[in-house]
Amino acid sequence: MTILNRAQEARKASLILAAVSSDLKNKALEAMAAALEDSKAEIIQANREDYRRSEKADLPGPLLKRLIFEDEKISQVIEGIRSLVSMKDPVGETQMARELSPGLDLYRISCPIGVVGIIFESRPDALVQISSLCLKSGNALLLKGGSEAAETNRVLSRIIHDSTVKAGLPSGWIQLVETRSDVNDMFRLNEYIDLLIPRGSNSFVKYIMENSSIPVLGHSDGICHIYIHDDADLQIINPIVLDSKTQYVAACNSVETLLVHKKIASSVLPGLQKVLEEKSVELVGCDRCREIIDVAPASEEDWSTEYVDYKLSIKIVDSLDDAVQHINSFGSGHTDAILTASKECSSAFMARVDASSVFWNCSTRFSDGFRYGFGAEIGVSTSKIHARGPVGMEGLMIYKYKLLGSGQTVASFSTGENEYTHKPLEENLQSDK
Repeated sequence: MTILNRAQEARKASLILAAVSSDLKNKALEAMAAALEDSKAEIIQANREDYRRSEKADLPGPLLKRLIFEDEKISQVIEGIRSLVSMKDPVGETQMARELSPGLDLYRISCPIGVVGIIFESRPDALVQISSLCLKSGNALLLKGGSEAAETNRVLSRIIHDSTVKAGLPSGWIQLVETRSDVNDMFRLNEYIDLLIPRGSNSFVKYIMENSSIPVLGHSDGICHIYIHDDADLQIINPIVLDSKTQYVAACNSVETLLVHKKIASSVLPGLQKVLEEKSVELVGCDRCREIIDVAPASEEDWSTEYVDYKLSIKIVDSLDDAVQHINSFGSGHTDAILTASKECSSAFMARVDASSVFWNCSTRFSDGFRYGFGAEIGVSTSKIHARGPVGMEGLMIYKYKLLGSGQTVASFSTGENEYTHKPLEENLQSDK
């Protein structure tokens, strides 16, 4: 089947899926979770084949870490699917209700985007999260995973397709795209695909934006920062920095640059160096940092590098203003945190830092759809249109206007026979889910 045929089938399925009942979607999610549970051994076997092949091909270490999909991660994505079942259906919700004139009522109602094309990196768990979110939000899906996870992705997509179609969903709602040429062809299918979500390198995201007229939602780099202000609680610094850097080093929300106020640098850096190096984290620092601890020099390039590895750059700054300026100059708009005892300083930091998520006294690793209570995430958006930050179901929704009349014509308003009232309505339009 060609990519054009797949896109056409997805479009047909999306029109059916948009009107599917909440009960049927939840039934399909339960079926998906059960099928994945029953197929753990098959999934793990396929994933180990991918890992062995990728290891022989010298896939970079961070990508190898992202590729691993065994019992614990499978259980986590199953938990995510089941959490979606208990969540409210986002389709058919009344966002606005307004009387235009007596007997002429306008409603704005949430609805699915339609067909979503997603190109993602080596993480097989992303395939499951994306699929479950699209199902619950009523969107059809074209998926292109990395070739390094080819076997795992084939098994997962087959399990998800077969279990959900058996539960009653249209067969074309989820389809796996495998070849690079198919991806390039996807970019031209704006008649059938409503939104592209790339999860990859900065250059790849730019390439898609330059080569497709389809709207693009996503983020490129995850250059996340922690700024330690001069009044930060010394007891929380090491645990938060350590968690942000090493809890899962290959994640896009792991910290890459640490900014430390000059007044507290000599107090915190030696201890931080000790706990980070115990976790095999390579440290590089500015000249002032190197006067306090023995680390390699940081280059200008380090401040704008996403390591997704056991490496951290450190810079000493003179003030909160300097920290904010550095972050807004070198950050990627993903996630940035401040450690401070001052509510005033935290408020200033969070208001002025231009990022999709800004934190006070906690790890950057909390920037995640599941941890935000979205059930899962389809990705993290650093754009400022439609959706921003971890994108859950709400980022896969759009809306339509429904106008309920009783014979009105525009001419009657032009002649003064009828008048606009534009009054808010208290009652909601009955959901047609």
